Parts: sequence; structure tokens; C-alpha cells
Amino acid sequence: MEKPTDPFHEARVKSGVLKAEFQGSPVPMILRHDDVRKAAKDWKTFSSDAPFRVPIPSEEDVRSVRQLPIETDPPEHTEYRDLVEPLFRRAREPEMIRRVEELVGGLVREALAAGPVEVVRRFALPLQSRALAILLNVPDSEADTWIGWGTHVFRDGVGGGRKGAALEAYLEAQFDRAESAPGDDFFGMLTRVEFRGRRLTREERMGFGNLTFAGGRDTVIHSISSALAYLGRNPAALAFLREDPKRIVNACEEFFRHTSPITHIGRVCPADTQVHGETVKAGERASLCWASANHDETVFDRPEEVRLDRKPNPHMAFGAGAHLCLGAAHARLLLRSLLQALVEQVGRVEVLEAVERVEDEVGYRRVMGFESLTVRLHPPTASA
Repeated sequence: MEKPTDPFHEARVKSGVLKAEFQGSPVPMILRHDDVRKAAKDWKTFSSDAPFRVPIPSEEDVRSVRQLPIETDPPEHTEYRDLVEPLFRRAREPEMIRRVEELVGGLVREALAAGPVEVVRRFALPLQSRALAILLNVPDSEADTWIGWGTHVFRDGVGGGRKGAALEAYLEAQFDRAESAPGDDFFGMLTRVEFRGRRLTREERMGFGNLTFAGGRDTVIHSISSALAYLGRNPAALAFLREDPKRIVNACEEFFRHTSPITHIGRVCPADTQVHGETVKAGERASLCWASANHDETVFDRPEEVRLDRKPNPHMAFGAGAHLCLGAAHARLLLRSLLQALVEQVGRVEVLEAVERVEDEVGYRRVMGFESLTVRLHPPTASA
């Protein structure tokens, strides 16, 4: 696999910051690993209490609710997060692990029998959606609706004039149902939990639902498709994992580090703040650039190489600090289950066609997964 170019390397080495423009406003991007980690933990200086403005570009035009708990600061954030954390911890439970492994194993068997398979929409998207149905304890049939939204609910789905409208309409209907007959699923849980002695408002429930379905969607799809592409372009990698399946855990972490499925995330500075010589005025944003931090050569030896046995691997693909991704265990389970199924069932991954998705918003070209990726999975040979 040809080594990708790290678009942040020069600025990271020279100054540690890259001044970019998003939606007409300058946003300094913090680039170095230690600086990003420090800023992620300093919520008083770099605040997430900024509805619609934590994502970059901001999302006022695609949703109508504040996403919870990500768009709040402690102590409010901590209390909101505690409400839903037990649900996301299910990804570590044996029964949940078994069901996800069965799902992934079945999808791999189907792909083996199908011949050429388009990975992004025909494999990774169904995997992500059906695994989410397991996590949220809802019927698998619900995943058919989610698959119809596309790879990104705001940028690739249906919904008429405003992208994301389909998601909000779906959530409203689900919360209507749950209020009249609350079950043991995600929606029923949100109707029962209490925040500071009261039930959640409909707007708060919508905020949790919006983040749950919008976050961890294209990122998981990107991670799955990128891992399959790498294994197809580097046949020795799958053989390396097959020799000792215990290597799969470290391999997953390396795929997350190397692909960094989220480039960066925004923080608003409540007061004037200096970021490596760049002034961020009160109320304006800075960016925590995970993609740059995960390729910092002072932390990672030969960061542009995928090294499946890399250890230690202090990447920040899931963020850092109080806002460490709630879905990290779930994402790890999905990729780990995929690699395990490939090791057990597949002799070789053949890449037939790949159309890269490129991000160039900051004037730097960065490959962000694939618009489409067609592969053929070959069964093991007698010598494999």
C-alpha cells in the first residue's frame, strides 16, 4: 500500500498549529499529540458548551437539537453521560459480544458466497446498522430503516430540504411510542431515567438520540472499509493475524490510529486564548486535530506505516478527557469481530475497485476512506 501523505506534518513540526478557515471563520487547528491531549482535558479553556458548533463544519443547518452529552461541559456533561453509559457498556458483555460475532461472521459468509461485494454500502453500512440495533436492544428490522439513511445521516441520507430531517422524524416517532409503552430498549430507557430529579425533556431525549445515530456511523463504516482495503492491498497482513489471532487486538488499535476516522473536533474558547501564537477570541473556536495527533512522529515511530503489532499505541482516535467516545467499546467490538471472522473464514481479500473519499476543507488533501470499495473474499486454500 502506498504510504499516504500526512497533510499536517509540516505545520505540526514548525509551529504546532494550522490556521484554517471554516464557514468563513478562522479556526486554529491544534496539531501535536501532547497539545491536543492537554486541550481535550482543559474544558474550562476549550469548552464543548456550544450547541451545533462542536462538529467542524458546524451543524445548525442539519439538526435542530443540541447533541447530548457531547455539547456540554462538566458537571452537566458528567451527569448526562452517566445516564446512558450503562447502555454503551453492553458492548463488553459476553452475550452482546456473542451476538455481534454471529452477525459479523454471517455477513462475511454471505460476502464469500456473493463474489464481488461493494463494501461501503453493501457490507459496512449493514454491519454498522445491525450491530447498533443489538446495542440499543431494538428489533433488527429497525436497522433496515437506518440503512436507508445512507452512510451519513446529515450528508448522505433522505429527508427533503434539510438533511437530517428523516432522523429527527424517526426519533420523534420512537419517543412517542416509548412514552405510551416504554420497553427495555434505548428509547424506553430515555423515557425512564432522571436528570437532577426530573425526567428528561423531549428535547433532551432527542439530543441523546441524535448523537447516537449520527455519531459512530460514517466513522465505523470508514474504519471497516479502510481495514478491508489494507488487508486486500497487503496480503501478508491477514496471514500475520492468522498466525496468532491474539494480534487482532493490537491490530484494531493500529487501524483506528492510522485511519483516524474523525479528522478533528471543535472547542469554543470562553475567553481570549493564545494557541501557539494564534489568538482565539472569546466565543470563537479552536480545533483539536486527532488525525495530526495520531501521526505525531515524536510519539509514534514511523507513523505513516501501519504496524499491526504497534505497542504502546496511545492514539486518540476516540478522543481524550471527559468526552472520550461513549461508543469506543462498541466500535472496537465491531472491528475485532470482523478481523476474527476474516482470519477464520477468508484466505485472501482481493481489491477490485476503490474510489477514495477525499477531505480537502483545510486546503490539504486527506484520504478519508472510500466513496466505494469493491472486493472479493476468497476462501482459504489448503495451505492457508
